[in-house]
Amino acid sequence: MNLKLTSIGLLSAALLAVGCNEKPKKEETTTSTEEKMVDTHTSENSLDWNGTYKGILPCADCEGIETSLLLNLDKTYIVTTTYLGKEEEPSEKSGSFTWNAKGNQITLDGDKNQQYAVGENTLTKLDNQGAKIEGALANKYVLNKEQIISDEALTGKKWRLVKLMGQPVSEIGKATSEPFIQFFAEENRVSGNAGCNSFTGSYTLKEGNRFETSKLASTMKACLDMKVESQFMGILEKADTYTIKDGVLSITKARMAPLAVFELAK
Repeated sequence: MNLKLTSIGLLSAALLAVGCNEKPKKEETTTSTEEKMVDTHTSENSLDWNGTYKGILPCADCEGIETSLLLNLDKTYIVTTTYLGKEEEPSEKSGSFTWNAKGNQITLDGDKNQQYAVGENTLTKLDNQGAKIEGALANKYVLNKEQIISDEALTGKKWRLVKLMGQPVSEIGKATSEPFIQFFAEENRVSGNAGCNSFTGSYTLKEGNRFETSKLASTMKACLDMKVESQFMGILEKADTYTIKDGVLSITKARMAPLAVFELAK
């Protein structure tokens, strides 16, 4: 009896020893390596950044700097500034701008004092280190983009000038070339001929059939009779409203009598 119990005890001890020496198998785990997705979207390649941005920037010695900054797709710009509270004419400057490596900031003509962060319909003026300006006036450094208004009745057509200040063009002078104007919806570009020289620039349409043009660039030819051109270019500088009826385009100042009248060119 004792022998049998001893044998059973030895067998149990042996099995227990084997069980203790056997290490538990580690569960095999498979780790899948997910590819990291790199976000390549930038302000430069993802936003409709071209257009006109406006606002009033802080000024150390005036009431504010009224600023209008036009960015074109070809990386050129036109900026118009007016120092409010000072008896100064608005100044206009044009040039080209560059993007930074991250595609979220632009610099005008390489000037470190003219750096802007490009956001959704906004430009934020930065300090000369390319950092956002902090403090109570931080939101005053933001220019907002003007929403583009288009008018298919106006754009993509050639408008022939027929009257200036109520007088037929033929009675004002003898233009060397037929005066006309064209508005192009793409890049909001305006161009034409004033009777002697060709001109080009940009325009912005606003609610209520209002519009404005940038300072227009023109060729510098001299013609024998410049009367039509002189009046035409002067009117384009001050006109701010237009109407179209029965194929006739009229441009006015504050909805007064038409300053210039055009007909669709055939």
